[in-house]
Amino acid sequence: MSDATASSDTGPDVSTPQVAASIPAPQGLSAHGGAETDAVARRSGEALPSRTFWASLNHPFGVGFFLTLGGLAAFVVGLAISNLSTVIIYVVFALFFALGLDPLVRLLERHAITRAWSIVIVYTGFALVLVGVLWLIIPTVVQQITAFVRDIPRLITEFQASDVFAWLKDNFGDQVGDILKQIQGFLTDPGNIAAIGGGVVQVGVTIGTTISGIIIILVLSLYFLASLPAMKESFTRLTPARNREKVASLTEQITTSIGGYLGGMVVLAFFNSIVAFLLFLILQLPFPLLMAVGAFCITLIPLVGSVLFWIFGSIIALFANPFAALIFAIGYLVYMQVEAYVLTPRVMNRAVSVPGSLVVIGALVGGTLLGLLGALVAIPVTASILLIIKQVLIPRQDAKV
Repeated sequence: MSDATASSDTGPDVSTPQVAASIPAPQGLSAHGGAETDAVARRSGEALPSRTFWASLNHPFGVGFFLTLGGLAAFVVGLAISNLSTVIIYVVFALFFALGLDPLVRLLERHAITRAWSIVIVYTGFALVLVGVLWLIIPTVVQQITAFVRDIPRLITEFQASDVFAWLKDNFGDQVGDILKQIQGFLTDPGNIAAIGGGVVQVGVTIGTTISGIIIILVLSLYFLASLPAMKESFTRLTPARNREKVASLTEQITTSIGGYLGGMVVLAFFNSIVAFLLFLILQLPFPLLMAVGAFCITLIPLVGSVLFWIFGSIIALFANPFAALIFAIGYLVYMQVEAYVLTPRVMNRAVSVPGSLVVIGALVGGTLLGLLGALVAIPVTASILLIIKQVLIPRQDAKV
């Protein structure tokens, strides 16, 4: 059989340059390399690499091995992240705490004080204030908590003799009295308080874990605050040289806004605690110092913290004196308006503005995941994401015509 006959029986020889050149090159491959690879695959009876994504399935054992290995690696990484969640939370909180103190350090640096001495001054002042506040407040708060638990029966008895209780009983029946008795029995039984915390041992473990976590966060924040400029520079150098100026500017804006926001939240919470203390003291309502501490902690929750304390404080005041409770509710409501329209714009002038809907969503998500501190951290994170979208993503989209 001649060569011509053999060629006509088997079809065109794709290995020849003329025929190979006539084969269209697949997208992503060169015409020369893709045609030669397909020609070799045709002669061996394998799937064409340029025509199918599943060519590797010709080796099912290898594919299955690597898929299983990848799944196991992903599982191990997820398990490691889950086990390290507490450490990750400590690191995040310490970083945010350092960013909150950084504006004070910068303020001292502008007065010709080195950064090292500025950090020493800030942390020393913070430690003195913390120790002083705890030294003054903790004994009084413990005493008032004890008095509160002891006075619960008296407060409920006085409430039952008030006109408000009579109105509630007339409109809702005897079940109001039964509910009050159940509340009194629950609050006066120490076993219920221990049961809420998972038992006495669990309560002790929780307290110890909380104290150790606070110490770890403070120590980490000290290191973060000392190395914050170096951290920013290192992060900027990880990006391409052409983008470093923009990345440095964004990083500076984000850290400044986070520091301003966290400092502003603490200042506003302090104002809330002062107002709550003065109102309870002037109206001669019980436990003014305890209410001040509660106001400071609750109003750290963004957006809804003031409303929550307004409801909580009004209910506590209602048991002591319904008329004083009404005055407290009105007075604190007036302060909330002053805070919203006067204090917040002045205190938060360095923070990035966030729409109200995103504030609510961020607070809910952060509070669900990490509790009070999660709600506190969620808002600056949301503001940082918005800043990146406005200065990076939107300009890129506008440039596409």
